[in-house]
Amino acid sequence: MTAASRPRPRWHWPGWAHLPREARDTLFLLGVIGWTVLPHLAHLPWWCGVLSALVLLWRAQLALSGAVLPGRLSILLVLGVAAGLTLWTQRTLLGKDAGVTMLVVLMSLKTLELRARRDALVVFFLGFFLVLTHFLYSQSLPTALAMLVSVWGLLTALVLAHMPVGRPPLARAGLLALRTAALGAPVMVALFLLFPRIGPLWGVPADAAASTGLSGSMELGSVAELATDDSIALRVRFPGLNGLPSPEHLYFRGPVLSRFDGRRWRATGLSANGLPMWPGRAPAAQLQGAGLAYEMTLEPLRLALLPLLELTPARVDASPAVDGLQLLPQADGVWRTDRVVTERLRFAAQAWPRHSWGTEATPLQLRELVQLPSGYNPRTMAWAAALRRDPRYAQADARTLAQALLTQVRNGNFTYTLAPGTYGEHAVDEFWLDRRQGFCEHFAAAFVVLMRAMDVPARIVTGYQGTDPLPVDGWYVVRQSHAHAWAEIWQPGQGWLRVDPTAAVAPERVVRSRHLVPPPGLMGQAFGAVDPQLLARLRSRWEALNNRWNQWVLAYSRRQQFDLLAQLGVSQPSWADLGLALLYLGSGAALAGAAWAWWDRRRVDPWQRLLGQVRRQLTQLGLPEPPASQPPRALAGLLLQHRGEAARALADVLLQLEQQRYGHGARPLPDPAWWVQFRRAAQALGPA
Repeated sequence: MTAASRPRPRWHWPGWAHLPREARDTLFLLGVIGWTVLPHLAHLPWWCGVLSALVLLWRAQLALSGAVLPGRLSILLVLGVAAGLTLWTQRTLLGKDAGVTMLVVLMSLKTLELRARRDALVVFFLGFFLVLTHFLYSQSLPTALAMLVSVWGLLTALVLAHMPVGRPPLARAGLLALRTAALGAPVMVALFLLFPRIGPLWGVPADAAASTGLSGSMELGSVAELATDDSIALRVRFPGLNGLPSPEHLYFRGPVLSRFDGRRWRATGLSANGLPMWPGRAPAAQLQGAGLAYEMTLEPLRLALLPLLELTPARVDASPAVDGLQLLPQADGVWRTDRVVTERLRFAAQAWPRHSWGTEATPLQLRELVQLPSGYNPRTMAWAAALRRDPRYAQADARTLAQALLTQVRNGNFTYTLAPGTYGEHAVDEFWLDRRQGFCEHFAAAFVVLMRAMDVPARIVTGYQGTDPLPVDGWYVVRQSHAHAWAEIWQPGQGWLRVDPTAAVAPERVVRSRHLVPPPGLMGQAFGAVDPQLLARLRSRWEALNNRWNQWVLAYSRRQQFDLLAQLGVSQPSWADLGLALLYLGSGAALAGAAWAWWDRRRVDPWQRLLGQVRRQLTQLGLPEPPASQPPRALAGLLLQHRGEAARALADVLLQLEQQRYGHGARPLPDPAWWVQFRRAAQALGPA
């Protein structure tokens, strides 16, 4: 059998330039849909990604082969299977995750019904809606850029669907879509700047993109896991201050852990979801010296609190204020919120690093803070009893006992490490008397247990300590790897005193904010061999760009709107001023649009002028006046209908005009040689 006589495969790839227009446009639309669905695969069930990929590939094969699309029964069968799988994996057909899963499936299945323009419009609508669903999961800059590409692709496909016959190039449709989007961009910018809002843009409940480093409970080793997480927890800056405050002023207070069951520490007065079980009472604090003003951009914590600088008091001139969020200052110094923080927040506050508070605590309030579970750490309990029998410490106060333990840490060959190993049931015994190595939570927990064993009220405070040494775009970055645990003890007459045992064994962790870094991976070693600072510089530049996105877009709130109006000359901005500004801009845009329409109506499109000349020539040949909307192909058909095959040459010339206008390598107007052919064919035909 020769090569020429071999059967041709059902479908093959002829090359992008040689595809029929319908197949080319369909493949382009399928590519845009695949790009739009791709980011969703990270949080959707695995079967959804596999099913969508198979359906899109099936539709691509049908487009290349020109085969008949499947019937509705097959599509309904696949849809039923998808609904069953959704119910199995999500336990519901309602809600965010289940809804997005079904939307992705419907988007893929609808491509199997692309039989008419009406079906294509439904696909475009679903595509734009699918773009919006991405911001339910992430509002980051990469997500926005990816969805911008998706919007451009969908607009290009929409333009192609409304273009007339022929084969207009994709580049031409893409440029037209880009131009249309650019014309609408000023309207979008004006609405973004002035449309009244409450809370940060795109903030949604239960944002799955939110991550957390802190928790309302702690086991030994849980904070050490965060040392490998370089993601950003918050950004902070200090207006009017050149550089950073001293290290002892850079403690960001998070959950306070008071209850201990022998293995796990837990916060007091919280429900299962981390919300306060009862309204707290702000501590009565004695503030000393000048306050420290700061601004913070907080990433989603998924905790019902704000990790503020110690000590941020409940004062009108110092407390943070967040639109749509109620703040509840607690007796343990923590600022809790009425709901879990699942969106990025930006606020200003003021702290007093020099302060005293908690002196009014009652014995009933302190009782829980000296309790220890029975049966745990017997050697530590014996050691504490021996210390209390020592004449030097028999009547010693909390501060003296704490200094004695810190001296033990400094002189006891303790090691600060990320990998202390797994501790057993009597973890505090092992830490103090056997291994003598651990991370910050080991030092803080062992210190608090021993202080309680000596009848001193003590508790663990978790949060963040320190920042990156250099600012990024004017903001100092606090990472999850800055997560820290320290201790608080209660001294009669002085209240609560911070004690950081980690500073005794690893002062560089507190003084220089130098957290432990795990060994680099293969890629990190490769980059380090080329340039040790390359990764740090690239990360710094990306974080600067991401910070501007966060500050100018995601954190753009009512306060920034009012600041903008103030810069424009409004003395006391209000909601009414925002409404008036929108009204003025809308009226101005309407007038500009009317002026444009009037001007556009008076000018004549060169293509329409050309068609008018062609129609006049045809009427001179005896044809009735054709409608102004008829394209060259319709004029050729009308000519053959009235003059028969004698007009075949002139009809072919009109079809050439159609091809030059809408075919491959289309141009706005035909070349001069076409007019020569047209006139010759018209003269040869003559009037009827």
